[in-house]
Amino acid sequence: MAKQPRAWQRMLSGRRLDLLDPTPVDIEIEDIAHGLAFVARWNGQTSGDYAYSVAEHSLLVEQIYGRIAPNAPAKWRLAALLHDAPEYVIGDMISPVKAAVGPGYEALDVRLVSAIHVRFGLPAQIPVSVKKQIKRADRISAWMEATQIAGFSESEADKLFGKPDQKYREGLDITLRPPVQTRNDFTARHAELLALL
Repeated sequence: MAKQPRAWQRMLSGRRLDLLDPTPVDIEIEDIAHGLAFVARWNGQTSGDYAYSVAEHSLLVEQIYGRIAPNAPAKWRLAALLHDAPEYVIGDMISPVKAAVGPGYEALDVRLVSAIHVRFGLPAQIPVSVKKQIKRADRISAWMEATQIAGFSESEADKLFGKPDQKYREGLDITLRPPVQTRNDFTARHAELLALL
């Protein structure tokens, strides 16, 4: 009988997360925040002295989601903050690469999202309507990132992500800062939202 390949990763918390069969008990917010603060969006192809991290992106998406759905309960704001949480262990891939990898990537992502949601008191699968609103916030954030730090013209970004309504992005800027600051803010925001559940 062939030996199964190792499918777990050791986290800084000491947990061992099985990537193929993740369980909520092996998920810690500190591991998520740390990992996401060091994962660069846009494959690191952004201007500035620091990479634009998935943790920073997640904080922005949660803010934008709050503008799209101002009366949403804290649990859906938490879902918005955690929308890319699996990337703390599987990294961030641009959409064309995800498509090329195929359904295996999506299946892995779905299993991780479910375990993360259950760990923090959310339903394993969030309602489609909420998911669509979070995706809308995600696309607005992507448009902002594309035009402010990734070298895209507004017309290019409009074609790829749709032209976002000014009211959802007004007063919001892309922030580039050291990973430790982003990690701490991500962890703090998570604690604030968790306390409201």
